Amino acid sequence: MLSDAAIIALRMARQHLTTRAGQEEYLSLYRDLQPGQNVYWNGFGDPPSLTFRAAFDDIAFNRERQSERALVKGRFAGGNLGWIMPEDMELFAALYRKPLDNPTRTQWLVLDLIERQGPLNIQQIKEETGLLVKEITPVLHRLQEAFLIYEDQYDGEWDRGWYRFDEFFPDLKPGRLTRHEALCQILPRFAHRQVHFDEAMAKAYYRLPAKDIRAALTALTDTGRLTVVGGGYMLPDDAALTAIDVPAPHFVYAMHRNDFLYKSNEPLLKERFLPMLERLPYDHDPLQYLLIDGEFRGVVVGHFHNGPYDLNDVVCDLPDAQSRREEIIAAVAAANFGQLPIRFMGEPV
Repeated sequence: MLSDAAIIALRMARQHLTTRAGQEEYLSLYRDLQPGQNVYWNGFGDPPSLTFRAAFDDIAFNRERQSERALVKGRFAGGNLGWIMPEDMELFAALYRKPLDNPTRTQWLVLDLIERQGPLNIQQIKEETGLLVKEITPVLHRLQEAFLIYEDQYDGEWDRGWYRFDEFFPDLKPGRLTRHEALCQILPRFAHRQVHFDEAMAKAYYRLPAKDIRAALTALTDTGRLTVVGGGYMLPDDAALTAIDVPAPHFVYAMHRNDFLYKSNEPLLKERFLPMLERLPYDHDPLQYLLIDGEFRGVVVGHFHNGPYDLNDVVCDLPDAQSRREEIIAAVAAANFGQLPIRFMGEPV
């Protein structure tokens, strides 16, 4: 079995955090890390990004993919917006579709209008129905979660059309796959990029019930597609490894809160760092989490707002944090448009 250090090194290599991905590698990586999201808080309207993982400008690359409909938008993982490859839409519909069993009158009104006259943008729906935008928007989101309508955001404009879902995806049958079948397809992808993971990580990332995750993991181990190792799961070929030819990671990245690695460890990280933050006498919202040599070892805290954030402190649990001080501060500045934090470990910078 691989050591913990070897698992971390292989995980960083598989996610292209040690050696950045070219375009072909990126396409494969993106597929496995779906649904893609934009940079947390300051990426409104931007295409998704796999931060620190591409050897090119992946925001520009994904903007082009959006324009070609090679990335399509939906509501996944707790109703959050995300971007997936259209060939995987049936898979993600099976995972996240929330059927509209008891539609309200307003939901029926908007759905019927789009089915008869669509595509329509929000302003056109307002003119046709007399509803307010604040009434229309949640209805559209709920119909989107039911995979009854589709929002065609192929560029950065806000005036976008809403279509019948089957108009955009005529060959897709949302009920053809069960959630269990979809999980049995997607969890091996997760295993490949994480190398070793547990049920809590999968639940945190995919935002699905623990019983559904557990049932799929049981089926995958029963059929030999995953192997139980050290309280978690690995692909059988990875579980058989005793050594790897991958360098140990040495880097500091300030990871935003929509990042794949953060999202799959979110509950654990919040619990772990809370005691270090809750008594700070200044604003200490976690802004970014510090990935140091392949492990989360610190938090940038302050306050989110439009424009540069308030970077009030950098808190680490490294035993030798001061020896990495300049490297950590440089990584924080790189993720915040050159802005330096006010403090490092409570002391003024």
